[in-house]
Amino acid sequence: MERRYSDMSIEELRREIGELTDKARKAEQMGMVNEYAVYERKIIMAKSYMLNPADFKPGEEYQIEGDPAHNFRIVYMNGTFAWGYRLNDQGEKVSEEEEEALPISMLGKKMN
Repeated sequence: MERRYSDMSIEELRREIGELTDKARKAEQMGMVNEYAVYERKIIMAKSYMLNPADFKPGEEYQIEGDPAHNFRIVYMNGTFAWGYRLNDQGEKVSEEEEEALPISMLGKKMN
């Protein structure tokens, strides 16, 4: 039975990320796009558990890793997820849809 990331120590998470990275590399080499994407998402989640959610503050904007055209404004935090909105380079919401959640490991440098 697999352990939850929330139950793992930092060292166990590092080991898990290493194993997932190897599996993702192999899946990519074999052309297994869907499997590769699953491993990438697991890596993002494991990395989130290595960060402190208290370091991410509602009302602040952060760069989004892998999406340089948009920033992310946090409305509220729920565990390792930041809920909020993507913003364009003018600081406007990209969509009027409901808030979205991003794992905190996807948030980069603070913008404001």
